[in-house]
Amino acid sequence: MPVSGPSLSLQHLSRHYGSVQAVDSVSLEIPAGALVALVGLSGSGKSTLLKMINRLVEPTSGTVKIDGEPVDSVDPHILRRRIGYVFQNIGLFPHMTVGRNIAIGLELAGDMAEGEARVSELLDLVELPQDMATRMPDQLSGGQQQRVGVARALATRPGLMLMDEPFGALDPVTRDNLTEQYKALHKRLGLTTIIVTHDMAEALYLADRILVMEEGQIMADATPAELLSGNVGAEAEALVAIPRAQAAQLIALSKPA
Repeated sequence: MPVSGPSLSLQHLSRHYGSVQAVDSVSLEIPAGALVALVGLSGSGKSTLLKMINRLVEPTSGTVKIDGEPVDSVDPHILRRRIGYVFQNIGLFPHMTVGRNIAIGLELAGDMAEGEARVSELLDLVELPQDMATRMPDQLSGGQQQRVGVARALATRPGLMLMDEPFGALDPVTRDNLTEQYKALHKRLGLTTIIVTHDMAEALYLADRILVMEEGQIMADATPAELLSGNVGAEAEALVAIPRAQAAQLIALSKPA
């Protein structure tokens, strides 16, 4: 199931809500295959920035290009079939089976010829048993529902995945497990992924590049190692302090008495 992730270019991207500037002239170049985390406090503009990429929110000014093609030159419905989108509340249709939830994108695109085979393939990909296709969403645990959400997002074979706090509502053990599995999935499929998270430890583990947002602007753009070094500004340092302290505590506890 080969997938080739696209490059992404944001040029002077802004979004205003009346007098509130949610995103303030952000410019970014994200290469194909990157796994980028957007972190920052609530209200910093992370989710708005993410949603402008697939036109769930239209920018006040600026442009978004995927592989050099402006997204506003593509019909929004067609554009979103090319982009996987996973969010915290999952949004599975409660009256549909798991299998139909996964295949809904194919159904809307009029491409159901491989529907059943594709659902089977995706269940394997997200490590869910085949008999789960006939279950209803309310019969699944939170972690299983989130796996179905990832499978649904991948159904139309997008190269770009947008993830908005996808694991934030899960318990720590389930969240850590899914984070690790998604990282492997991203690499295996050659995806380009942008993930919004409030959990800096998750970002440090998952991403190869971390963008720290504050008041609609990118205040730091660094690798996890660079962030942990403490040389990327006060905004990033405040977010990194807690996971750094936790890591130090774990290291101390692991040493023999």
